[in-house]
Amino acid sequence: MSRLIVGPFNRVEGDLEVQLDVSSDAVVEARVVSPLYRGFEAMLVGKAAGDALVYAPRICGICSVSQSVAAAGALQGASGVVAPQNGYLAVNLVHAVENIADHLTHFYLFFMPDFARAVYAGEGWYAATAERFTALKGSASADFLPARTGFMALMGVLAGKWPHTLAIQPGGSTRAVSRAEIARMGGMLRGFRRFLERVTFADSLENVGALASRDALLAWAERRASTSDFARFVMLSRGLGLNQLGRTHIRHMSFGAYHGAGNGTEDGPLFARGTFADGAPGPLSLDRIAEDVAHAWYQGDLAHPAAGQTRPDVTADGYSWCKAPRLDGQVAEVGALSRQLVAGHPLAMDMAWGGANVEARVAARMLEVALVVPEMERWLAAIDPAAPFITHASNASDGAGAGLTEAARGSLGHWLQADQGRIANYQIIAPTTWNFSPRDAAGVPGPLEQALEGAPIRAGEAEPVAVQHIVRSFDPCMVCTVH
Repeated sequence: MSRLIVGPFNRVEGDLEVQLDVSSDAVVEARVVSPLYRGFEAMLVGKAAGDALVYAPRICGICSVSQSVAAAGALQGASGVVAPQNGYLAVNLVHAVENIADHLTHFYLFFMPDFARAVYAGEGWYAATAERFTALKGSASADFLPARTGFMALMGVLAGKWPHTLAIQPGGSTRAVSRAEIARMGGMLRGFRRFLERVTFADSLENVGALASRDALLAWAERRASTSDFARFVMLSRGLGLNQLGRTHIRHMSFGAYHGAGNGTEDGPLFARGTFADGAPGPLSLDRIAEDVAHAWYQGDLAHPAAGQTRPDVTADGYSWCKAPRLDGQVAEVGALSRQLVAGHPLAMDMAWGGANVEARVAARMLEVALVVPEMERWLAAIDPAAPFITHASNASDGAGAGLTEAARGSLGHWLQADQGRIANYQIIAPTTWNFSPRDAAGVPGPLEQALEGAPIRAGEAEPVAVQHIVRSFDPCMVCTVH
């Protein structure tokens, strides 16, 4: 057996190293290392409670809205303020812009360029794929980036700026919009839909969202392989067997996405909160979440995040700055696939029938693009410019709250304890903390560590392409992971 260290990874937000024990031509065991400690949880202690809205979004420059939503939710829980419906609609729109842009950025700029690697040069599809998806130089970037810019203009209207907006507050949104602005944003959404239906899918969003099985997806892709970027991925995946790569057989979890404006009810999320295991959705017990630090560089014991501490210790017997979150003592995977499994979407359930895998994770993100953009059109049409967008309230002086949301990469939670208007404790569990966790006290590997076991290694590979596909299928955001 030999040791192979892969990293640092390019096209990844932050620092990541993967240690692989390799025997013959496959990974036997993996350890995922988060080598950079950042310390936002410690920075927040002692600050005014409302300062969480300033500090927390700066954890990350690509999912800062998700951090804002979680921080506002924690303050909302501590203060008891209730946002008006316009507030929910505006915040959901801002959040959806970031998440959808993130899904497509991952697809076009982070994931697909790996198929332009020289290792695939002998494949019949290589030349066309390299021309389309080579990082920064491919024709896909020239098509996607202007469309993304036009879509992100919605953020400017609704949030003032991106990243690190302050428009999102515990009581809703500070940015009221006029009828003229609603009409202008409607035009932006129509333009973005045209790009998706012409380039990304070469079909209507509704048709893509209605695909109900992998067989249906494959048949759909065969008809559009020359015109749809997503169909090209599906065909590549079928040929390379990506539905057999990076498998996990663990529980999935979702905190619920787009709260307060989904499923036709005022308070129900668009995508449900819950778990998925053994082929069926189930409830989520939030009090059963705990973080283990047995193999991380921290002091402390197993604890629920509301009572957790962040005490770095470089002498601890660990190998990562990432803690090991567990749900009821078990490993849990999070992300778009997990959201759609919990929500019961038939395509996600069929694609993950034998376990989550690279193909299913990528397809679920693209499925969400097709599902959420039409909802954004509905949310925009439902805004009443004459009604309030925010309920003003003083910041929590004493109390506790949890802000739970879904970033593009999965479940994000902020847990706040305020005392006399100051933050007494603040704990964050990001999606990549769940997916890239180290082993726990029982020695059970985290989701990525499990997914890497059995990954094939080609002769002479220093950066195995299968490992690249598996890691990128989770789309790590390492700057969010460790605090």
